[in-house]
Amino acid sequence: MDDSNIILDDFPSEEAIRLLTSKLRTIVDFPKPGIRFKDITPLVGDAQALRLSIDLLSGPFVGRGIDKVVGMEARGFIFGAAIAERLGAGFVPVRKPGKLPAEVDEVRYALEYGEGTLQLHKGSCTPGDRVLIIDDLLATGGTAAATADLLKKQGANIVAFGFVCELDFLPGREKLAAATNPAVPIYALVKIGADD
Repeated sequence: MDDSNIILDDFPSEEAIRLLTSKLRTIVDFPKPGIRFKDITPLVGDAQALRLSIDLLSGPFVGRGIDKVVGMEARGFIFGAAIAERLGAGFVPVRKPGKLPAEVDEVRYALEYGEGTLQLHKGSCTPGDRVLIIDDLLATGGTAAATADLLKKQGANIVAFGFVCELDFLPGREKLAAATNPAVPIYALVKIGADD
């Protein structure tokens, strides 16, 4: 199936962006000094905002033959499972070490200060599965790029990435393009600048 005509620019509307943005909370100096953490718990706690975010993240992919939606621990689970249900797809959790009970594929990746590890049950995807990767936030892109690496090990075809928020002053898009290819769409509902 040709994914070049997945339309991601028609929405969200300015009204939708305003609603979703109004439900994000900034926590200063969390988890460490100098960080302005974007907290999505008010958004997921508001029925209208939660429904809207799921509608908007799933909309471009309805009828696109998505086999699996992949969500990363932990906030990606909130959106990923709901989007999978909307698309009639399976949901695949990507977890931190020690959380999955069966045999896993694993990838180590660089974090700002150190290294992280993600795991995926072996056989979660079959070669050729059309996969949508979902998370709450795109920042540096490390977690999503590592997830893409895990899925490629299993032969999955990454159709797109979807995020509720994007810190557009960080190089997340470039990292994802390098991890997959520049033609894979990256969809973010709310763009957040350095001063927001």
